[in-house]
Amino acid sequence: MIHSIVGAITGENDKKKIKGTVVLMKKNVLDFNDFNASVLDRVHELLGQGVSLQLVSAVHGDPANGLQGKLGKPAYLEDWITTITSLTAGESAFKVTFDWDEEIGEPGAFIIRNNHHSEFYLRTLTLEDVPGCGRIHFVCNSWVYPAKHYKTDRVFFTNQTYLPSETPGPLRKYRKGELVNLRGDGTGELKEWDRVYDYAYYNDLGNPDRDLKYARPVLGGSAEYPYPRRGRTGRPPSEKDPNTESRLPLVMSLNIYVPRDERFGHLKMSDFLAYALKSIVQFLLPEFEALCDITPNEFDSFQDVLDLYEGGIKVPEGPLLDKIKDNIPLEMLKELVRTDGEHLFKFPMPQVIKEDKSAWRTDEEFAREMLAGLNPVVIRLLQEFPPKSKLDPEVYGNQNSSITKEHIENHLDDLTINEAMEKKRLFILDHHDVFMPYLRRINTTSTKTYASRTLLFLKDDGTLKPLAIELSLPHPNGDKFGAVNKVYTPAEDGVEGSIWQLAKAYAAVNDSGYHQLLSHWLNTHAAIEPFVIATNRQLSVLHPIHKLLHPHFRDTMNINALARQILINAGGVVESTVFPSKYAMEMSSVVYKDWVLTEQALLADLIKRGMAVEDSEAPHGLRLLIDDYPYAVDGLEIWSAIETWVKEYCSFYYKTDEMVQKDSELQFWWKEVREEGHGDKKDEPWWPKMRTVKELMQTCTIIIWVASALHAAVNFGQYPYAGYLPNRPTISRRFMPEEGTPEYEELKSNPDKAFLKTITAQLQTLLGISLIEVLSRHSSDEVYLGQRDTPEWTLDTTPLKAFEKFGRKLADIEEMIIDRNGNERFKNRVGPVKIPYTLLYPTSEGGLTGKGIPNSVSI
Repeated sequence: MIHSIVGAITGENDKKKIKGTVVLMKKNVLDFNDFNASVLDRVHELLGQGVSLQLVSAVHGDPANGLQGKLGKPAYLEDWITTITSLTAGESAFKVTFDWDEEIGEPGAFIIRNNHHSEFYLRTLTLEDVPGCGRIHFVCNSWVYPAKHYKTDRVFFTNQTYLPSETPGPLRKYRKGELVNLRGDGTGELKEWDRVYDYAYYNDLGNPDRDLKYARPVLGGSAEYPYPRRGRTGRPPSEKDPNTESRLPLVMSLNIYVPRDERFGHLKMSDFLAYALKSIVQFLLPEFEALCDITPNEFDSFQDVLDLYEGGIKVPEGPLLDKIKDNIPLEMLKELVRTDGEHLFKFPMPQVIKEDKSAWRTDEEFAREMLAGLNPVVIRLLQEFPPKSKLDPEVYGNQNSSITKEHIENHLDDLTINEAMEKKRLFILDHHDVFMPYLRRINTTSTKTYASRTLLFLKDDGTLKPLAIELSLPHPNGDKFGAVNKVYTPAEDGVEGSIWQLAKAYAAVNDSGYHQLLSHWLNTHAAIEPFVIATNRQLSVLHPIHKLLHPHFRDTMNINALARQILINAGGVVESTVFPSKYAMEMSSVVYKDWVLTEQALLADLIKRGMAVEDSEAPHGLRLLIDDYPYAVDGLEIWSAIETWVKEYCSFYYKTDEMVQKDSELQFWWKEVREEGHGDKKDEPWWPKMRTVKELMQTCTIIIWVASALHAAVNFGQYPYAGYLPNRPTISRRFMPEEGTPEYEELKSNPDKAFLKTITAQLQTLLGISLIEVLSRHSSDEVYLGQRDTPEWTLDTTPLKAFEKFGRKLADIEEMIIDRNGNERFKNRVGPVKIPYTLLYPTSEGGLTGKGIPNSVSI
């Protein structure tokens, strides 16, 4: 109002005006407790200290300002006080009126100053009827804090796309300046309003100030413990170890620094995720401990386990129930605790036992899940018999397998071992070399487990059957004496059948640990974060590759920061529920030594594991050795769709290899990914050189695949398959019973009780399934592969049409997956447990669905 009066007095209202609409979310919509956000902002408005915007010319430079784009006069958001905010969407539309200046010409950016007390989320600015241009749209999607927090004003660009060399001259300094701001200066503790993307080692997992038993090695920056980099927070070092970053108090666990635009959106925060994670650690853990003190500390029968879903655990009246009600978010409480007076703490029924309560125990299902379960990325072709270890014999002695032809040859459908190998029908799930170097230390904890090898045979009907499981321990006289191996073969009845069930459980424990720490955390969450950081530091929002990759980084830094704070930290949930315990993250660092970016490509991975061979006549140029390998079959369709989309997109902007080589931002980006983000691998020869369009396409396809489909394949099956812990135990607490011991007698007399006393205990079960229920859910605001959160993400017609084509292809793949799951010829797609394979089904609704490929590692 004040600005309108001033305009009338000076006669400015006689000039041509440009009308604009700003869409934003006020902070007080998202935080009803922030009284100041509402009242003080009104005071600022009345004092004339509102929100100002200035247009920046894309065509005319200002000689007085280093030829940067000429600035228009400030315009102010109108009717801040009287505009009614929609509490459902949370967004408000404000009018803004600019004086038109011929010397501005076409606007290519705008500068915004927030003179209010509090921040707001700026969604878009749309200008109407700009002379010579028509409608101009700015996609912002960023938090704008009060101007006092910034050294330079915030600048937003139109949704044009420019290579660095093609950027209009008046915008170049703004483009470079924005990247400089995002890099920061590498010093100081970062605050919530900072917009800094920077690197740090994983030196914040340990907590020596709490107790030296919570000290952990620094991951990253050394040959002994290499690791991808994580986002820097700048917190001071701990008091007892200058190399370890101090930790936030648990009460502040959701406030760990990530750049504000990387934080979860308000829908995701209010849905369930962050508060549910915090509840598990801060409130559910002690309550579970109390429950386990009140009830027996063991599951005595499988019915006891089923009661978690069918009946629930009775929560007695009193302070314990009151505390649960007070501290668990309402929506989570409704799902977990019945409020009809029964006070039963219960979980949703996992799909693996929904149709059949015992089918998970069959050998067919045990093997099928290696192809279509939550960790289908480890099984490989057996290429030498007996299997050999790659561990250094000078250090570890003889670690080769003790499986002999006598163990398996009678179960190969009349083939000899040589014939079965020639026909490529022998496969192995091999966790021996990963875990053996750590077993001696792991088994000094409450865990008692083995390193395992599982041999399997491909039957004529396309299913796998297990042939033998080898369980190995370090030699009691020292590592150099090699391994002590015992081989178990299938049996159905009597104590031999019970021992076989335990052998499968030990193999599943190994696979659960490998899945959670390596397939899931290391290869998707940790490996992607350096790309998120480098992209924001080196590629402008105007850059085509930034526009291509940015949706695939949504929420990744935030979920990883939460993980470091309450999940993978010393004494956190993962150490409490997954068998490597305190050695979990250290062990993932050792495995990272063998990480190769190009092998994360699906085709390269399948070939490396011997699960496929190149075949120019086969679909996708690859012939699978197991035709009915659901992860690979569906994955190849998704991979091909991503690859085609990336090729069509990149070829629009890069016509020649020389354009790639001369793209300064792209080259700095790639140099930083290699030398900083994955700096411990910088000297590896396998890195693409980023000299050709083909290398650019290959790299972008891998990044998108890992962040979207690979993560979906190893994440969203967690609750469907592992929500029932006997199927996917994460810990074993005693060794295989030996004949002549009380444990062996118990195994003979009560095999179910003996089984349950061996695998994950009741407390860890409750904690573990609480965690994976949260991590297996889709937020209601999730954005899936083939979707964007705004339709106007670029003005270029050809990429928009290519993206629409990508979406149609993914819809076709959904139909193909439905058809395959309904075809009884494909026995591995549904299996004895009757779970159709939908983990690579592109879309989903919110919640616990067991399907859907989010664009990013968002949970």
